Amino acid sequence: MSINSNIIEGIFERLQQSFGLGKTRTYEWRKAQLDALQRLLTENESALLAALQKDLGKSASEAYTTEIGFLLSDIRHTKKHLRKWMKAEKVSTPIVAQPGRSFIQPEPLGTVLIIGAWNYPLQLTLAPYIAALAAGNCAILKPSELAPASAAVMTSLIPKYLDGDAVKVIEGNKDVATELLTLPFDHIFYTGGETVGKIVMQAAAKNLTPVTLELGGKSPCVVDADTDMATTARRIVWGKWTNAGQTCIAPDYVLVERSCTSSFIARLEYEIHRQFGAQPATSGDYGQIINARHLERLQGYLHGQDVIIGGESEPGSLTMVPTVILNPDIESPVMQEEIFGPVLPVIEVSSISEALDFIKRRAKPLAAYLFSEKPAMQQKMVEEISAGSICINDTMMFMANPALPFGGVGRSGMGRYHGHFGFNTFSHHKSVMKRSFWFDVALRYAPSSAKKRFLLKKLL
Repeated sequence: MSINSNIIEGIFERLQQSFGLGKTRTYEWRKAQLDALQRLLTENESALLAALQKDLGKSASEAYTTEIGFLLSDIRHTKKHLRKWMKAEKVSTPIVAQPGRSFIQPEPLGTVLIIGAWNYPLQLTLAPYIAALAAGNCAILKPSELAPASAAVMTSLIPKYLDGDAVKVIEGNKDVATELLTLPFDHIFYTGGETVGKIVMQAAAKNLTPVTLELGGKSPCVVDADTDMATTARRIVWGKWTNAGQTCIAPDYVLVERSCTSSFIARLEYEIHRQFGAQPATSGDYGQIINARHLERLQGYLHGQDVIIGGESEPGSLTMVPTVILNPDIESPVMQEEIFGPVLPVIEVSSISEALDFIKRRAKPLAAYLFSEKPAMQQKMVEEISAGSICINDTMMFMANPALPFGGVGRSGMGRYHGHFGFNTFSHHKSVMKRSFWFDVALRYAPSSAKKRFLLKKLL
């Protein structure tokens, strides 16, 4: 689907005009819109689940947990705290500005653009919008064209529930996204890969538009020999092969102490079969690859590798079973590119210190994981590894805590959201000082004198 550039510009201008009228600024409007979005998700659960199944083969349980349920939890948290977030924050006023008072007033940015991603098409489009809405902005939502069923259901439902003067969904391919990026939005929020992230940032620079880039990278997972191996394998299998590995914070590769490699791999294979059965490709709990191009890319990662678990794929059903490769060449594509699929490299190391050194020599990841029961090793991980998020003795579970910010660092992204952090991302925190006329110190006014300078030095 494509859309005329004049139509896109007209939509943008109408949203700007709507924002200028000020109705999005009130608590009552924001709360009502959050209520409406909550109804959209609950009243249309079946249609949303069907779209996710069609696009990605997601089971109803996985789709509800990672998409619909995640969004409902986010909305409830936002509604609970919104009035407090909107309040001005009082700050101290120095003696030179007395009598007076100072505060920081959050205000909406204006009209924002949210470009969603295909791997979690509802969550990664609507979670940023929840934050933008809570902050009082108008928004254009651009869902990914690679998940067409999910994009279509959002395009159909959002106008029925939300204020059409404040939010519009625009479907389309990269040409539509390119056209949108020429407009002077007040903020652009993009979720996706590094290559397109650079394009978004370059386009935004032409209008001096601030951006939030939620990218990805190769999220490492470190396994200590002393860990609870059964639980470790269970949690890694869940984190890696949810959504068939198409998750930006999935463990991209595992660094395991050589002394426990055999037991780890045995447990990994056991858990794959336990969670997805002997034939994962036919499991109702296992998803599919988004399209043939991505499946071909994933198949290419296996060339010349030591495949120790899985490896089979079926182009007709767009499936690749959970696959593990052992000690890949560090210079091979599977270790140079974000995998974003069901292939898990396992790399043997002599110690956890060697594993941490391996991570530190590479780009900062979106997430990093450690499985260890040693407090000193846990602290070493937190202190030495720079990552968007760190999770110890589990995978991905930090996403369930709205009190934690989510975002990348370095090449894994910039900016953050979830909960109050998302509200702040889509707000301008305006400095305000109010002063009185009843007392006016003459020290700052000309003409100057030695006595004035003496007193100023005491006050400043």
